[in-house]
Amino acid sequence: MSSNFQAPRGVSEYFPPRSATFLAARDAFAAAATRAGYSYLELPVFEETRLFARGVGESTDVVTKEMYTFEDRGGRSLTLRPEFTVGVLRSVLQHGLNKGELPVKVWAVGPAFRYERAQKGRYRQFYQVDLEAIGSEDPAVDVETIALAWDFYRDLGLTRLSLHLNSLGCRECRPVYRAALQEFLRGLDLDEETRNRVEINPLRVLDDKRPEVRAQLEGAPLVTDHLCGACKAHHDRVRELLADLSIPWVDDPRLVRGLDYYTRTTYEFDHPLLGAQSGIGGGGRYDGLSEDIGGPPLPGIGFGLGLDRTVLAMEAEEVAAVTAPTVDVYGVPLGEEAERKIFGLIAELRRSGVAADMSYDGKKLKGAMRGAGRSGAAYAVILGERDLAAGSAQVKDLASGDQVAVPLAELVTTLKERLAER
Repeated sequence: MSSNFQAPRGVSEYFPPRSATFLAARDAFAAAATRAGYSYLELPVFEETRLFARGVGESTDVVTKEMYTFEDRGGRSLTLRPEFTVGVLRSVLQHGLNKGELPVKVWAVGPAFRYERAQKGRYRQFYQVDLEAIGSEDPAVDVETIALAWDFYRDLGLTRLSLHLNSLGCRECRPVYRAALQEFLRGLDLDEETRNRVEINPLRVLDDKRPEVRAQLEGAPLVTDHLCGACKAHHDRVRELLADLSIPWVDDPRLVRGLDYYTRTTYEFDHPLLGAQSGIGGGGRYDGLSEDIGGPPLPGIGFGLGLDRTVLAMEAEEVAAVTAPTVDVYGVPLGEEAERKIFGLIAELRRSGVAADMSYDGKKLKGAMRGAGRSGAAYAVILGERDLAAGSAQVKDLASGDQVAVPLAELVTTLKERLAER
């Protein structure tokens, strides 16, 4: 019988054995980021509301429709983070990390929150891994972030993903494109809310997923046709370096991201087996974001990869790590004194680096051995009254069925030697 309580609607929740896939993806990313010289950053899950309003953009759907905002007992307006980048940059500036070696290279992981229509692949509490390189305008840094994400996905076994690439220009050339885009959009048959968006933030219209709107955008001017010389050179260099690394991409001049701070390099990873929620991660440059939140000029680039959709992609390609966690040694005590001795043995094995578990609740031999088999252990250590009297335990190879008596004083050493030989 289950409890009357259930998780809130729209929450992604992981439990065994599926949680093994989630952990595999998270831990693989942690290893990849660390190998590339990125340091871990642990962030609060809520920030001042005005940080997101200024950083993400007051006209974005994230700020106007999707944020979980509340007032605390001190009357302060706080918001559960809808994304990571603004909080990462705030932390870098607050703690003066930008005053040292540049770029500042950090990564983070955890939940984020947006109030959206709950569906598969789109959650109100979702999990991201985030990586940021702050303090460099070098196109090579752009490509480093893309390559890290690409290799991470490939190392997980994903083969069907594609990389979409664009440049959104800079604060010098984008106004020219913005004016051309607005002129085009004003001639379309759009609803009132979208017409208002044309005047406030026309690039957001390009991100509209409704078929009736997308059909009208076929002839929209392209941002890549309006890049200044510096932005075009930057974009060309990014493409050259991607080719050098043999990373394929799709030039996607209509690609925009849902946040206002993006400039120049913008990219997204798409997985065709996930249907409508096919975007499994993406990122880009945000060279003016530091000034937007009151900091000094500080270019940056980074990405957020959705762990939830990564898990769905792994399952779709049948590369999911859904096996239950295994141990190397499983203790089978038969009686109270044996349980006490086995309990100490299991602790000693764990302290020496051996994965170990044991049977509890006084199970009989048959039930305890069934648990040993399910644990995935290589060896079972069986200890009964006669074994205690003899000062030894029975060590059973669960693959071959061979069983030998081993003196209690030599158990840990013997088990470690046998495991090393496998």
